[in-house]
Amino acid sequence: MLKINNLNVHYGGIHALRGINMDVEEGKIISLIGANGAGKSTTLKSIMGLENPSDGSVFYNDRKLTGKKTQDIVAEGIVLVPEGRRIFPNLTVKENLILGAYLRKDQAQIEKDIEWVYELFPRLKEREWQKAGTMSGGEQQMLAVGRGLMTKPKIMMMDEPSLGLAPLIVKDIFEIIKKINKEGVTILLIEQNAKAALEISDYAYVLEIGKIVLEGKGEELLHNEEVKKAYLGT
Repeated sequence: MLKINNLNVHYGGIHALRGINMDVEEGKIISLIGANGAGKSTTLKSIMGLENPSDGSVFYNDRKLTGKKTQDIVAEGIVLVPEGRRIFPNLTVKENLILGAYLRKDQAQIEKDIEWVYELFPRLKEREWQKAGTMSGGEQQMLAVGRGLMTKPKIMMMDEPSLGLAPLIVKDIFEIIKKINKEGVTILLIEQNAKAALEISDYAYVLEIGKIVLEGKGEELLHNEEVKKAYLGT
């Protein structure tokens, strides 16, 4: 489905990504774990056309994405829920969701999809006309995910969805990720909570200083001694 071949990214003299190769299979949850500064967010930004690789390519269903504009990549069915939520604080919950559908023309279906998002996140329905900036961090994260879903994505990439959230809210977010995946959306997940990410992942990659150093099924990496020592605190 999504294939990354020999991806290299430079920031001035810094070699941020060093020839990484990844496959994101349709219908799966794939995680990318690693320490801060390993290049995880750069990977997602490169897929979305927000960073220009110095070498390598990204393909989606055998169509090359590298060099395309971000809006064209979104139109292909790929969306990024960014780190830090990046919701529009002065707009209401519903206005944020409507903006998520800005490339779409199917107005009747857009309204149905807003209701679908409200089913996933009942709290958003309760706060439909509340300014997004006045909501809690967990509610804003729900809104960021909901806004991403309004693009009708085939692949949803999520950058640190649990960052800064209370443990109870984190649990809710991961349950929602699993539910979205069961609805047919492929997930590519970056997550500081490596244990929680690996527990729900079909497959995972470990990134260190811009290189993939380990990969395997989520369950396998969860019990890998190197991963446990480096990322799971055991």
